Parts: sequence; structure tokens; C-alpha cells
Amino acid sequence: MKEGSLEAPTRHSIPWEDPEFTNEEAIDKELRRVFDICHGCRRCFNLCDSFPILFDLIDESESGELDTVDSKDFPKVVDACTLCDMCFMVKCPYVPPHSFDVDFPHLMLRHRAAEHKRGEVKFVDKAMADTDAIGHMGTALPGMTNWALKEKNKITRPLMEKVTGVDRRAALPKYTGETLVLRAKKQPLKPVVTAPSTGRKAVIYATCTGNYNVPSIGLATREILAKNGVEVEVVYPGCCGMPFLEQGDIKKVSEKAIHVAEDLNKWVDKGYDVIALVPSCALMLKFEWPLILPDDASVKKLSKATYDVTEYIIDLHKTKGLAPGIEALEGGVSLHLACHSRAQNMGAKAADMLRLIPDIDLQVIERCSGHGGAWGVKKGNFDIAIKTGKPVVKQVQKGAKQHLASECPLAGMHIVQGLEMADEKLQTPKVSKHPIELFAQAYGIEIKVD
Repeated sequence: MKEGSLEAPTRHSIPWEDPEFTNEEAIDKELRRVFDICHGCRRCFNLCDSFPILFDLIDESESGELDTVDSKDFPKVVDACTLCDMCFMVKCPYVPPHSFDVDFPHLMLRHRAAEHKRGEVKFVDKAMADTDAIGHMGTALPGMTNWALKEKNKITRPLMEKVTGVDRRAALPKYTGETLVLRAKKQPLKPVVTAPSTGRKAVIYATCTGNYNVPSIGLATREILAKNGVEVEVVYPGCCGMPFLEQGDIKKVSEKAIHVAEDLNKWVDKGYDVIALVPSCALMLKFEWPLILPDDASVKKLSKATYDVTEYIIDLHKTKGLAPGIEALEGGVSLHLACHSRAQNMGAKAADMLRLIPDIDLQVIERCSGHGGAWGVKKGNFDIAIKTGKPVVKQVQKGAKQHLASECPLAGMHIVQGLEMADEKLQTPKVSKHPIELFAQAYGIEIKVD
């Protein structure tokens, strides 16, 4: 038996409809098998809080081994997993095709699926996962919503903390008055017919974050694509289901996948590429959905047609070259590579894209921001989330660049909050942008969002 291999890691489909998948005894047996392997390795000790919690449980047990750890303590390990996939992608030497067959994140998902089946997910958590319902409300009353979400609001945030469990100190995404889809309809763009990629067509999958919270990401993408000759449309048939995946509601994710795939494939059939604006959503369309619905031809087709936004820009560059007009960006950039971008196994495409800017002073940071989706804003997790993100904060401080960018808007927001809370107060960026926004800026494209 050897540790690791030279073969690419593979992932099994998720048999969520099999009754054995949520069988408590079977799950406990598999948890003990995998946890014992993790105990003997410990390579993931610094990735997230799941592993320190697990190793402390073992080290403080009567025998110092897993056999004297009570299974009732296992949910502490599961709850700390953010499904970032970094242990599977970059650390674990025992992922399949190794005979140990370890897939830690999907085992945590299996445990959560059993919890969900038993009705152990709170109603308020289910409601918070419905980003479309919240997005519709937020964009209908953005002024009132954004006022209520401010961290310094001493009226609403304590009440929100009590009702929803969201820490009153945690920065939360703000809502726009007009969705990305609506803005795109009001401001149609024609592609430059003499540009290098004339003839290509792409449909932007707005994602819930891009549609309701940060439309500037999609607006910048549209402008860049049009400048390069790409005919572009913007649609949003619904959320990819990542918030429900975090809760173990795989049935709901499958429903989202079927609906969104049916809509987006209408564009694929017309020759359009699909671009996802946020890494988590690209990961769902490209990898997670096909594992949840391995026999669904529509999901498979969409997976093959989907690009992460920075991946698409690099594809344009490598295929036909980019349109001229990219100018230097003063002050340098600290670029945080999001975990769900790295989990797509496509390379550091955001860094590759920014390196196309002349004389770029680029600092690339490959560490977890600590946010972890809904996990990092919860009371009891927020302090851990800030602590987990400290290495990123320190690197940003050390880099002393004028610009800060993250492929994940939530991670970027969390890094900015970490900078504000840092012990050492230094002159650092006050906002984080998506790298596509900085690329648009280098193109001389000005994006205004009221």
C-alpha cells in the first residue's frame, strides 16, 4: 500500500436516493473508517475547523484513539465543514482511485442528508437558503433592507441574531434596486464586429449573488465580451442550489438542477457557451450536479458547456486573442483565489487573466478566507471564521497593494471585514472586487451601479 498516486483524483456519483445513503448505522461506520484514516495522517490540520475538532476529540479521549470517541460528538466535526473541497482537491493522499477511497466533503454531505431527512434542519435555516425569495424581497426594498443589514444597526441586527442565528457583527451582502437581468434588458449591447472573437455567443448565468447583490460583476463581463466580439445574453432561471447542498437537502438541489439545466440548455442548443459569474455556482453546474444526477443527459450537456467567467476570458485569449486596449492598472492587486474556484481544477484562471494586464503587480493568495458560505456568518462560527481568514489578511497587509480582488464576493467581503478588525491597522483596500471588474477597469470600462 502506498500513500497517494500519480493518477488524477476521481469522484463517485452521490447515491442520495438509495435508502442506505441515509442509514445512520452505515454512516457511523463510514465516519469511523474515514476519521481513523484522517487521524493517522493529519495532513489537513490547518485547512478548516473540522480537522482540529476531530483530532482534539481523539487526543482527549480515554484511549487517545478513535475507538473511545462517542459518535454523539461527530456532528461537531460535520458542522464545521464548509464543503470547500480543499481537503479532497489539494491535501488528501487517499482520495479515489486510492483504495482507501476517502472523500471527506461528500461524507459530511451524507451525514447532513441524514440530518435533513430526520427533520433536524431548522425552519429559519431552510428559509435563509432560499436565496431567490430573499433576493426578490431585498431588491424590492433595497433601501430598507440594506439599512436593516448594516452591522452597526443596533435595532435590527440584535433581533436578527436572536431569530436567525446570524452574528450581529458579520458583514452581509447588500441588495441592488435593479437586478442584473433587468439592467441587461434595459442596456442592450452589440458586439464589436471586427473584434477577435466575432461569431462566438455566450449566455451569462447571473447567479443569485450576481443578480441580486453585485450586478457590477455581470455588467463588467458583458462589456468585455462585447468588446471582444462575443454576442452576449444574461439570464437567471434560478439559484444553483448550493445553499441547500450545505444543508444536505440534495432533493432540492436536484430539482434546481433539472429546472436551471432545462432553461440554460435552450441557449446551448443555439450555440451559446454558458458563463457562471460566481465560482460556487460554476462548481455546481460543472461538477456537483452531474454527481447528483449522473444519468441526466441535460445536466451532462450543460456541464460540458459551462465556464467560470475568468476561465472563459482565458479561453478567448488562447483561441483568438483579446481585443486591444488593455492598459496598466496602477497600485498593484492582491488576488484571493476562492476555494470553489480552485475546486474546479481549472488552474488559477483569475491570476492568468490579470497577468494579461501590462506591468501588473500581482500578489496571488491561495488560502481560505474563512467565510464558508452561510457557515461563517453564524453566531458561534463568526470568530472562528475571522481567525481562519487571518493568514489571508496578513498577506494582504504585507502586500500593501492598492486593489483587493476575490473571485467569491462573499469571501472578498469577509476579507475586508478581517482587515478592519485586524490588530495592526494598516492602509489597506476598503473594498474587494471581482477580478473581472479590475480587468474591465484595465480596459477603460467604467461600471456604475446606483
